[in-house]
Amino acid sequence: MGVKGKLDVEVDIKSHGDLFHELFGKKPHHVPNITPDKIHTCDVHEGDFGKPGSIISWNYTLDGKKCVAKELVEAIDEENKSVRFKIIEGDLLKEFKSLTISVHVVPRGELTAVLWSAEFEKIADDGPYPTKIMDFCIHVTRDVESHHLKD
Repeated sequence: MGVKGKLDVEVDIKSHGDLFHELFGKKPHHVPNITPDKIHTCDVHEGDFGKPGSIISWNYTLDGKKCVAKELVEAIDEENKSVRFKIIEGDLLKEFKSLTISVHVVPRGELTAVLWSAEFEKIADDGPYPTKIMDFCIHVTRDVESHHLKD
């Protein structure tokens, strides 16, 4: 049995949290337009954007390598402004037996906190922790913030 864990990062942004939540909850296919050097495509494989139970396919570059991921949209919580994706296929499952990524937006006065969580089980005890993925999420968050601030 592999090592299980959870890794959290919090990024404060100046742009409005509702826009950020709507982007990842209902319009993830717009993300490649905002951060094309990191995320290249986002397509619905099954279901509809913005609907739990849908399966979304992503093409992205992580650590200089072109990668793919298929994610099940497990939950979209409008009240708490959170979205939860479970990786069901792709490059990330070469290092992790299971991986679920959540993003939660929390308004804090003039700033908004974007909380990213990775719940994982490693395939091998000495395998990597999902730090590259969390760094990637931080960079995507900054790109989204910059995009919304210039609008």
